[in-house]
Amino acid sequence: MNREFEISELRQDLVSGEWIIIAPHRLRRSSDLIKKIVKRKISPRSDCPFENPEKSGQEKAVLVYPERGKWELQIIPNKFPALRHKDKKTVLRRHGRYNVLSGMGYHELLITRDHYKNFEALSPQRAFNAFQAFRDRYLVLVNDKNIAYVSIFQNWGLRAGASIYHPHYQVIALPVVPPDVTRSLLGSRGYFKKHKTCVHCAIIKQETKDKKRIIFENSGAIAFSPFASPNPYEVAVFPKKHLPFFENTFDHDLVSVAEALKFSLHKMKKNLKDPDYNFFLHTSPVKQKGNYKHYHWHIEILPKFSVLGGFEFGTGAMINIIDPDAAAKILRK
Repeated sequence: MNREFEISELRQDLVSGEWIIIAPHRLRRSSDLIKKIVKRKISPRSDCPFENPEKSGQEKAVLVYPERGKWELQIIPNKFPALRHKDKKTVLRRHGRYNVLSGMGYHELLITRDHYKNFEALSPQRAFNAFQAFRDRYLVLVNDKNIAYVSIFQNWGLRAGASIYHPHYQVIALPVVPPDVTRSLLGSRGYFKKHKTCVHCAIIKQETKDKKRIIFENSGAIAFSPFASPNPYEVAVFPKKHLPFFENTFDHDLVSVAEALKFSLHKMKKNLKDPDYNFFLHTSPVKQKGNYKHYHWHIEILPKFSVLGGFEFGTGAMINIIDPDAAAKILRK
């Protein structure tokens, strides 16, 4: 069949209810998108501020693994934070018709030791150690009564917003719940009220049944290309067990998720020619936990292939030019 005359398909996201346009005929070959990848420039260790953070003027680490001897990873305050912590209570104030909060919170970086080993290249033990450090720091931050949500993410490469090559991850603790997280929570709650089950558990069940979009699976985690992926080669990583709160996750589940994330990023590097990407963790807010037992924490990986245009900005609807079934097949190779 001539691809010029293929018909697009609109798929509705089960959580958000948003419609995604799947239009693979807009690309002659799926490999054409991969060919556009620009090779990432590797910065030398000699110029890297994370080789010796304290010597380069970074503030003292708030967490170091191991505590003695040569450090393997550490969490330090961001030198240029989006939010700053002060020993004050966050107070909502009015500015005319507008609501305003002081920008109080935490903005920190988790740095791994090796300048040349991103997450996909870490040993299984060190990948787990990174998740363990995220969880340990999370459990400290949630004790601050000003904090409503803790965001954990990585920007890898210039197109994804990373200004420093050395592998690092970010933790931002905010006094509000961010809008994308709020939409995910509301969609999950709506599905639970209607069907009396977790929407993400239902998605995992469907993906396991279809088998087409699964990229990796072990006893405790699963990674797949979402059926209604808004972005080319997007991957979702879930613990199989219904876990609303990242910070309460046991070690064996963290090990499984770390393995699934490592595998997915390795396949992206190998089969997609090492694109820049963002990955981020969605979990339940830290307050009023009884309201979020319906939620299921997870990680989303977004390789940087798409450039948003007027249609996407003007409508909020996304056009994905890679069929998720085809994306999963390429990533599994």
